[in-house]
Amino acid sequence: MAGKQDDKAAAKEAARAKRAESRARRSQIFEAFKMQRREDKALVPLMVAVLVGVAAVAFLVGLIWDMQWLFLGPGVVLGALGAVLLFGRRVSRSVYSKADGQPGAAGWALDNLRGGSWRVTQAVAGTTQLDAVHRVLGLPGVVLVGEGAPHRVKSLLAQEKKRLSRVVGSTPIYDIIVGNGEGEVPLRKLQQHMTKLPRNISRAEVDRLEKGMAALANRGAALPKGPLPQGAKMRNVQRTLRRR
Repeated sequence: MAGKQDDKAAAKEAARAKRAESRARRSQIFEAFKMQRREDKALVPLMVAVLVGVAAVAFLVGLIWDMQWLFLGPGVVLGALGAVLLFGRRVSRSVYSKADGQPGAAGWALDNLRGGSWRVTQAVAGTTQLDAVHRVLGLPGVVLVGEGAPHRVKSLLAQEKKRLSRVVGSTPIYDIIVGNGEGEVPLRKLQQHMTKLPRNISRAEVDRLEKGMAALANRGAALPKGPLPQGAKMRNVQRTLRRR
């Protein structure tokens, strides 16, 4: 009897926690919407246009079979979904626009990679000018992602690539420089670029390589996770970074 009561209490507590999490998520989304609306004056008109446009198309299609009212309901639902997707895309674009060019922005984007067996190690190499190379291990192999001044980052990438080649053998090593110049990958497209890389190794090989690379000394001090605020004092951060 006591066991059943304990189970019911646990179930109630789990349901209560789930409701609280759901409320917190809705609150976060609403706050994000308010912030985006203040900065993006076109957001609400575009969302309304998507909602009304999709619903209108569904209504007109329904007219063909004289079932316009039956089609209108799903049209409104699809329109609302389209408006939400539009909101998400514009928020994402705004976030990346603010982070672009700030030290640590690439590391922040890599930490938010989804899908695949990504193992991110930030700032495996760096300079006092806050250039950095991040190492990502995944199904494509090893990906070295550099951010900062290209002429310095290229040297860091070459050194790290040479160092890794002694450990990973024939495993492919890709190198990427984040930026807006020729041959560089814009910050907003970094995650997409990573997920499009071919799959060259298995998950078991990823685990094996991770253990092998764990023995490598991390010669670059880690940058703070995420982009640093503009105007932030970098003196203390610079002091911790070391040239290789």
